[in-house]
Amino acid sequence: MKFYFPDSQDLVSPTYDFINDEYSPYRVRQRDDVYAHQAVTPIPYDGILVSKAVVDGSMKGAGKYSAPQRERFYRLGVRNFFRLPDECSTIGDCGAFNYIDEERPPYEIDEVVDFYGRCGFDAGISIDHIIFGYIPQESDAEPEAAWVERQRISLELAENFLAAVKKGGARFEPVGAAQGWGPESYAHSVAQLQKMGYRRIALGGMVPLKSHEILACLRAIEEVRNHDTELHLLGINRVDSMEQFARHGVTSFDSTSAFRQAFMDDRNNYHTATGAYTAIRVPQVDGNPALKRLILSGSVSQAQAITAERTCLRALREFDRGENSLEEVLDALAAYESLVLGPKKKSYLAYYERILSDTPWRTCPCALCKKHGIEIAIFRGTERNKRRGFHNLTVLEAKMRSLTFG
Repeated sequence: MKFYFPDSQDLVSPTYDFINDEYSPYRVRQRDDVYAHQAVTPIPYDGILVSKAVVDGSMKGAGKYSAPQRERFYRLGVRNFFRLPDECSTIGDCGAFNYIDEERPPYEIDEVVDFYGRCGFDAGISIDHIIFGYIPQESDAEPEAAWVERQRISLELAENFLAAVKKGGARFEPVGAAQGWGPESYAHSVAQLQKMGYRRIALGGMVPLKSHEILACLRAIEEVRNHDTELHLLGINRVDSMEQFARHGVTSFDSTSAFRQAFMDDRNNYHTATGAYTAIRVPQVDGNPALKRLILSGSVSQAQAITAERTCLRALREFDRGENSLEEVLDALAAYESLVLGPKKKSYLAYYERILSDTPWRTCPCALCKKHGIEIAIFRGTERNKRRGFHNLTVLEAKMRSLTFG
């Protein structure tokens, strides 16, 4: 089972100063900052997935790459751009989420084939049009006409894509994109893609589905799947169900969820092998928008906030060195929390007490926790939060290694 990490241009600075919360004046982001596969060992994924919509944009607007980044990506190619080791593979897709509201995908076959080929991808997924909707028993209800049309478009584009790849002698592996709205329609897509000649198929549009619904689709697909056809789950990370998925031909998946939970999840943002903890929020007075608004409105004294912030950070570091007690650090956190949140918002102190009592960063085998200690468990600024995201990826990688696929 291979895990691909979707590109989100996430790097960290090896020279970031956590004590003063500042970058080195000599830092050059593109030269000095590192990706997860450079920051932790073992590498926490088998490869990366890059979307054309992220690099080039779509009809709705520009991609997430700046113009210089885009030029550098095309000039260097995907492997050199990401400084990938030999053992990491690459797969490209079109990023259907980015044009979900369009009547048709905004890309032509030739430009997608050129994107995959010029940039040196190992595999490339055909252009698809995402379907968001699910009918468990398709015989009981008619699908929306738009869903049927999107499936037709996806299959038509997949056929033309494969023909163009073969005609041009492209070196990347073509992957067919299957879209559906239930078990039968997904099975239909897979059957049609196999008839075209695809032996690797990516299942799209399944992100909103529950695990049992994904399994229902996989069981239906199993009825038509050739024994040598491999399935990829786009945007899906369900570790608890991955062994079951594998029994039905799933050999790879991609997801950013473990990484993004580090800073997007309200509570479960520091992962461990046995569960998750809540990272300790110490907002930056000069960098947190919500806190800035409170200061500008006069609701919070800037001087008082700065004092409380510094007291929290000092107390946390002293606690990690064994120089003060759990009660002392919780008192400091409570004082800052009441200042920042006010009396009406929920308190995180009970969650903080749990993570501080267990100190999971002390027993974590990942290089980042060993190097940075309690800083990884502090919810504060992009450098700490992304490192915690990288840590979460190492936890996912270890969980995947513990599974039995057979």
